[in-house]
This record gives sequence, C-alpha cells and structure tokens, in this order.
Amino acid sequence: MAAAEKGEFLIVTGMSGAGRTTAANALEDLGWYVVDNLPPQMLRPLLELTDMGAGNLPKIAAVVDVRGRSLFDDFPGVARALRARGGVKVLFLDASDDVLVRRYESVRRPHPLQGEGTLLDGIRAERQRLAPIREAADLLVETSMLNVHQLAMQVSELFSEEGAARHRLTIISFGFKYGLPTDVDLVADMRFLPNPFWKDELRDHTGQDEDVRDYVLSRPGAEEFLDAYAAALRPVLEGYQRENKSHSTVAIGCTGGKHRSVATAEELAKRLADAPGVSVNVRHRDLGRE
Repeated sequence: MAAAEKGEFLIVTGMSGAGRTTAANALEDLGWYVVDNLPPQMLRPLLELTDMGAGNLPKIAAVVDVRGRSLFDDFPGVARALRARGGVKVLFLDASDDVLVRRYESVRRPHPLQGEGTLLDGIRAERQRLAPIREAADLLVETSMLNVHQLAMQVSELFSEEGAARHRLTIISFGFKYGLPTDVDLVADMRFLPNPFWKDELRDHTGQDEDVRDYVLSRPGAEEFLDAYAAALRPVLEGYQRENKSHSTVAIGCTGGKHRSVATAEELAKRLADAPGVSVNVRHRDLGRE
C-alpha cells in the first residue's frame, strides 16, 4: 500500500490514572476505532489489518499500558519498529504522583504494579518503567490540572480534523398526540401558532411544502420565537462543546407533527447551520402518520 493511502495509527499509553480511558472515549467520539488494553505484541498484526482494510479503518487508536505485565516490556522495541512504517504516533498521558494517588484513592482500586507495597510504590515503579517511552512519545499531555471534560476537549482539539464538528445537534419534529420523544435534551411547543390543519388548502400538505412553511413562519410570534430560540441555543451548544458533550437533541412539537413543528424544525436548523463546531441534522418523527 502506498504511504499516502495508509491510515492513522495512534498508540495511547501513559501513567495509570492519568486519563487513558477518557482519551480513548474522546477519540472514539471523533470516529477513531479504539482497541483497549492491547498487548504490545498485537500492535503489528493490528497495523497489518489496518493496511489490508483498504480504508475501512482509516484511524485506529490502541491503548497500551502496564496491565500487560511482562508483555509490556516489549513495547519500546515494537513502537520503534512500527514508526518505521510511517503514520504511527505515540500519545503519552502523565500526571504528578500526588494527583495519581488522589485519583486512585477516590476509586479505591490498587495500582497494577503495587503488589504488596504501597500505592506510591506502584506509581514510582510504573514511572520508572515508562520513562523511555515518555521520552520518545510524539505527544505528551499533562493531566494533573485537567478534569475529565477538559482532557477530552484537549484530545479532541489535538485530533479533530480542521473544521470538523465537535458537536452533533439533531432537531426532531414530533406530534404531541403521539407522545413525547425519548432521550431529548430540550423541547419546544409550537402549539401557540395557528394550526394549518384547519386550512382546507393546507391540510394535506406538510411543513416541508412552501405554502405551509410560509403560512407558519408568517404567523405572529413565529419569527420572534425563532430569533430568540436560536440565540438562546448558541451559548448552550458552545457550553456542550466545552463540557465535551458530543451530541444533543432538540425536539420541536405540535399537535400532529406534520405542519408547525416540521416547518419550525427546518427553519431552526437553517439558523443554526453556521454555529461554530456544530453539525446539524433534522428528523421528522411523525411525518406521514395519519
């Protein structure tokens, strides 16, 4: 395979308790295929599988750490060999000893290298073992002063493609008579607007049709609602990104989910299409139901 066709291969390692799981989850949210607790000896076969995948797995992240016990001793040599292939990077996560102690004490779990010694003994043994790997890492992230949201955001910033959306917003139209949709973050009720159902010439059309859309959006209060709601959602979407919330759902309802909610959902999506870091899609749950 030509070098230009090779996908990205990231090895995630570092101190236990420094945030490897958080980093792996953030990468997965960005579309990476993540393999956790992989023995270093399996890195080469995984890389070969990536090359044979013909682009099906363009981004793979493998989490490797001292849970592999003696198997981890082979990691430096394996990493050097893989780097010769190109397209392979190592991300090392670190934190100070006192922070790692506090994190382990908060979850009440022993360190994997602690043995019969103290928690600090295990941390120091791991730090000594990982020293050459840390020194040779392509990327080093110090997490002592980061909470899980801040770490996820930093990983997202490091590995997001330029211009890629960090948050997916789904706007769903629905009809109240069919029940509220489940798993939504915010709900808006458009039943304060006149119902096009009672207009004979509009009844059989939907909010996707121009005549219904124009009727709904021209009613008193419609424009004011859309202006205010879009403005209110923008700081919310920015906050979701800061807190590493990767997706959210806004539900827009009317009586039957055919006219007012559909037209409003479509228009709201247009007004939020330029929100920084956000991709917007629209779904009409009850469109087509009798």
